Amino acid sequence: MTARRLDWWPVDKVILAYFAAVTLIEVFYWSSLPDPFSMVTVHLVGALIIGLIVYYPSNPILIFVHFWYPLPYVFYSYKEMSILIRALRLPDADLALAQIDFAFWGANPTVWLERLRSPYLAEALEIVYAGFVPAILMVAFVLWKKNKLREFRYYAFLIALGFLTSYVGYFLVPARGPRFVLRGLQTYELEGVWLYHWLSTTLDRIESAHYDCFPSGHTEMTILVWWGCRAISTNLFRVMFVYTLGVIFATVYLRYHYTVDVLAGVIVAGTLIAISPRIYRALGGEQAGVIVQ
Repeated sequence: MTARRLDWWPVDKVILAYFAAVTLIEVFYWSSLPDPFSMVTVHLVGALIIGLIVYYPSNPILIFVHFWYPLPYVFYSYKEMSILIRALRLPDADLALAQIDFAFWGANPTVWLERLRSPYLAEALEIVYAGFVPAILMVAFVLWKKNKLREFRYYAFLIALGFLTSYVGYFLVPARGPRFVLRGLQTYELEGVWLYHWLSTTLDRIESAHYDCFPSGHTEMTILVWWGCRAISTNLFRVMFVYTLGVIFATVYLRYHYTVDVLAGVIVAGTLIAISPRIYRALGGEQAGVIVQ
């Protein structure tokens, strides 16, 4: 009797490891969480789905799911991390991060940047900042459209690993950001022209309850997206480099991040770019087969 081939991909193993670690935290702090049963159940159901995907590698529906399921998984994990941090009442690191910035620059960067006051600049940077998720998806869709499935699979692994690594940072160094903590030091509210208010209020609704400042996920993930563009074209790689610089500047100008967050995001992204190929190979990346023709 021939043994069934289990089609484990590196991204499966990374997500399952993250789920296992967070489940242990939730079990340990069970009484402190608002709905621990639901949170653990989501992990178990998510793991079961991954198991089905791996066990039935020839099913056409599960083949499609195997490529795309990391997307909802990492976004759920983002929401979940905000619940964990608030429920566990982890110490806020905002003051320490602001002090590091002030000690290095001799000023609070978000306050200093007020001298560049311009509704048009704020409008442009808010659009650039809000384009973070569409940029991630754009690269994935282009790789999928071009049928570059091996590149797609590595890109999905790199992006999932990047997101989950940033969530670990949020847990270890909870911070909300200067737009909340340093608001009393700012002499005016940022204003835009057309879309600024809608974009900024939408982001505030999504992120205001989150301690998602350190490292800067926007910085880290945009760098990873820029790096992933190499598999598509040199021109897109160059365009994304300019876009990445815009995102990095926007994180501070729009008061979402301290500069130390941005530095941490750059370091995390650079580290992942350097070590991810080895991790990918160690987790069986070269052996995992792409079944889609």
